Amino acid sequence: MLFAADTPDLQVINRIKNEAFHNSKVMDNAFYLTDVYGPRLSGSPNLKAAGEWAIKKMNEWGLKNTALEKWGPFGRGWNCTYFAAHLKEPEYSPLIGFARPWSLGTNGSISGTPMLAVLEREEDLAKWKGKLRGKIVLTSAEHPLAPITAPPSRRFTDAELADEQMAPDPSITSPFASPIPQRPGTTPGAPTSRGAVRRFREKLNQFLLDEGVLATLSPGRAGDGGTIMSEAAGSQDPTKAIPPASIALTPEHYNRLVRLIDHKQPVTVELEVRAQVTEPADLFNVIGEIPASHGGNGELVMLGGHLDSWTGATGATDNAAGCAVALEAVRILTAINARMPRTVRVALWTGEEEGLLGSKAYVKEHFADPEVMKLKPEQNKVSAYYNLDNGTGKVRGIFLQSNDMARPIFEAWLSPFKDMGVETVTIRNTGSTDHVSFDAVGIPGFQFIQDPVEYSTRTHHSNMDVYDRLQAGDLMQASAVMATMVYETAIRSERIPRKDLPKAQPKRDDN
Repeated sequence: MLFAADTPDLQVINRIKNEAFHNSKVMDNAFYLTDVYGPRLSGSPNLKAAGEWAIKKMNEWGLKNTALEKWGPFGRGWNCTYFAAHLKEPEYSPLIGFARPWSLGTNGSISGTPMLAVLEREEDLAKWKGKLRGKIVLTSAEHPLAPITAPPSRRFTDAELADEQMAPDPSITSPFASPIPQRPGTTPGAPTSRGAVRRFREKLNQFLLDEGVLATLSPGRAGDGGTIMSEAAGSQDPTKAIPPASIALTPEHYNRLVRLIDHKQPVTVELEVRAQVTEPADLFNVIGEIPASHGGNGELVMLGGHLDSWTGATGATDNAAGCAVALEAVRILTAINARMPRTVRVALWTGEEEGLLGSKAYVKEHFADPEVMKLKPEQNKVSAYYNLDNGTGKVRGIFLQSNDMARPIFEAWLSPFKDMGVETVTIRNTGSTDHVSFDAVGIPGFQFIQDPVEYSTRTHHSNMDVYDRLQAGDLMQASAVMATMVYETAIRSERIPRKDLPKAQPKRDDN
């Protein structure tokens, strides 16, 4: 229901904008999370250092109840302390790449002629059994590269946003196990569903260990122009094998090695990886609060993004950007001394890249277990959760996550940002980030629509995900929008309307 009080508080929003645009600290936040403490792999020393820095800043700004709130178990930690890769023959050339998480080091510098052994199906493991001991192995075929015919960075067009605002066809449903697009050149018959890919990776890692492979090289899953997009080689799960040193190379350099081998030319590579695998441990989420100034009956508004990242770069657009904005939003609200009858709680999640683990654990501990849907008292106290995790792009609107009751409310609150391109309020859902954990237990959880910029083409899970790819103006705008949405939610006379409570969601086999 739309109340008269849903008219945006223009005086406070003006103060929010002034603070966000004339005294911004969002890029300072981003600097520390990337250049100083990046990358921030779950379970790594850098992640903890980044969390402790965030606690220090929140305390300086006057937030209360700040904590590294433990959750677990998570599993093994991993940290790369040194990486080098060189082509020594036929001519010297440095190789652009990085070590993939949860793989072993090389135990010093290793050098040799690499072997091409495509290992993408179970039949491939039988074919190469007994032939790879002591080898540096290229595990994929050549990665064909197409010419770049469209700009790698872009913003949403008016037509795209208008289309996004339209409700989807209700007759179309999505399968539980979404296929992973196959990389060009991938062996036909290779596993494609997420569960099948995971299970094959576990078999492959054990096979590589059993065979005595020294190291593996791969072209990552996408990228060109020196960009490498790749995630973990192994798993934090202590029951799974840790594979030999696994190195992702830029496709241009990888393809050169493949061609040299195919043409039977002399080729030698030299590699060294120093990696530390630590014992299984719990992880933490970073929590801080702006306590309610009056009334509120213990109700909450939450906001956040995920603090953890992959290791190819410093985790700037994924997702130091979202954390920097969430921190800036609460800084703005404290700086203008906003009076709010609901407590505002900011959370920086960990374990997101491994499956939303930190936010799921938090929701289960505080609100409800989605497997049985037995609600805890605090579940009824959260008005809404707002998330930012789609890169550096400016906010263009918000996904309603099928909660059409919130449409008139959000349209009213976002109207002061129309001149900044924030107009799209869509019934559609978006997934794969931490608002989903809240939505799963009946708490309104929302993700903002952001301009794509270079997210899918250059920075997502890549070696290019660095501070320089962040757009300061976009993050300043996003901070003002997030602070406004949180403020308006915190002062609203009623909670954000809720959808019907979801049914219990027992664990399923993700095959």
